[in-house]
Amino acid sequence: MVSRTPTKAPPSPKLGAGAGPVTPSKPSPSPVARGRRHALRRRLSPGTTKRRGSPLKSISSAPAAVAATFDRSLRSCRRRLLKLFARLAVLGSPRKRRAAAAGFQRLRSPSPPPPPPSRSPAVRAQSAALPPLPSPGKRTLFLDLDETLIHSQTDPPPARFDFTVRPVIGGQAVTFYVAKRPGVDAFLSAAAESFEVVVFTAGLQEYASLVLDRLDPDGELFSHRLYRGACRDAGDGRLVKDLAATGRALDRAVIVDDNPNAYALQPENAIPVAPFVDDDNDQELHRVMAFLDVAAGYEDTREAIRYYQDLLGAS
Repeated sequence: MVSRTPTKAPPSPKLGAGAGPVTPSKPSPSPVARGRRHALRRRLSPGTTKRRGSPLKSISSAPAAVAATFDRSLRSCRRRLLKLFARLAVLGSPRKRRAAAAGFQRLRSPSPPPPPPSRSPAVRAQSAALPPLPSPGKRTLFLDLDETLIHSQTDPPPARFDFTVRPVIGGQAVTFYVAKRPGVDAFLSAAAESFEVVVFTAGLQEYASLVLDRLDPDGELFSHRLYRGACRDAGDGRLVKDLAATGRALDRAVIVDDNPNAYALQPENAIPVAPFVDDDNDQELHRVMAFLDVAAGYEDTREAIRYYQDLLGAS
């Protein structure tokens, strides 16, 4: 506490006689005392006093402020969502849809152009119907080509082959090495004497026609040629040769083929043969020639086939 008692002043020098009494001057406070008095005034003055908030009170009020801010944001987001859904409901009404359809047109992606016509001979259609027989009542012998009359392969060339053909398939020339089945020339000559011989192959026309030209250079053996386009697609890559579609009577028709799928529609008209690859001692065509002699004594070739197969089964 600061004392208000003035410090004792030193004695004044005595004045001369006749001087009046001298009133002692009030001593000036020291700098330290003045500073203390100023500080005391600032504390006691209500206008200049600034109270600071309690730190604990500020910390305790922080979560409440955050919660209030989050609540305001949530309410604002909810209001915006309600406005958006209300707008979508209006746009989805039938009236709005009709108005939108009247003012706008949905753009459709352009359809791809149709593919160019295929040059592959595999998809070329061919009617299986044959012209009428020049000699009514004559039997018809349908012959397969690959693995029945000949065997062919591309490069590399086999150890033995009889001739080559070079068809253009898909815009590219391909070399085929062809080996004739043993006895094929004699068999074709004998068959052409008593049968209408029709080659019915699932091979491509560009390839098969060149092979047939080599087997029948004079055009005297084969009455007609049917290629892949005349076959019926049975699915799974299987091609069927429908003899009924040729217009020939089934009781006067025979088919010789190594593939059972080929005669699946008329198995009773088929003479199966083993596939030929490169066996120089193959005798299948000699066996078929024996059947031709048997068939000459039957009106219905299917009965001749059954009799012939019974003979083979008994032997």
